[in-house]
Amino acid sequence: MKNLDFKYEELIAAIKKVAPFKPQIALVLGSGLGGFAKSIKTVKSIPTSSLPNYPKSTVQGHEGFIHFAEYKKKKLLLFQGRIHLYEGYHISKCILPSYISNKLGAEYLLLTNAAGGVNTNFIPGDLMLNISMNAINIKKELTDLFGIATIEQKNQLSDFPNANFNSIIINAALEENIHIKEGTYWFGKGPSYETPAEIRMAAKLGADAVGMSTVHEAVYGAACGMKVSAISLITNFAAGISPNKLSHQEVMETADLAKEKFERLVKRIITLL
Repeated sequence: MKNLDFKYEELIAAIKKVAPFKPQIALVLGSGLGGFAKSIKTVKSIPTSSLPNYPKSTVQGHEGFIHFAEYKKKKLLLFQGRIHLYEGYHISKCILPSYISNKLGAEYLLLTNAAGGVNTNFIPGDLMLNISMNAINIKKELTDLFGIATIEQKNQLSDFPNANFNSIIINAALEENIHIKEGTYWFGKGPSYETPAEIRMAAKLGADAVGMSTVHEAVYGAACGMKVSAISLITNFAAGISPNKLSHQEVMETADLAKEKFERLVKRIITLL
């Protein structure tokens, strides 16, 4: 795996200088899910625009903050704003939340995202626990990041999803009486949504949901030794499944409707960790 320490030495030093504590759990908040940061006690908030060499988030629903927060005596690190490949950033910038979480000492990394439902048993508002991910569309970038010949070699380094972490999430959902589904997350580079033909192909290859993030963050975090898991909020039907035209506004609206359920689940997960 490529050593990014020299590239981000100044960035990590700036965060550590103001960090109030060492976090136990890191969370990356997906599109429309950033409101979770307001539902818990924030100890210190850092605008990412004030950090050296931290890219600007340009997508609605990704505000651009790193929060040190507390809930039920657990020390948290929240990333309110994600960095996407489709914004034009190199993968070494897109994995910064995972990199920073590891450098600050977090043991757990919970990734969340908004995704389109491919599995016809899913409906907007469902939560899906990622039990596997497809990295076909990001193979070149991951190979460059890890400096290895094949993704198959990379897979031998990773522990995603962490089985114990996933079990905790399932138990948290049971305790909160939330029906959480399980499935495979399919990565697309974006920025455009997949075509109906691409969705049919993804479905035949085992995809349950599609999105434009998370895979590289999960792979990198797991390779660093953190316990990593991911939850997708199904915000819309993927292209061709519904006659409606896809839009980011629909993603945001569904996320807003599901935020109470999402917040309850994440808070229970934190309590059980």
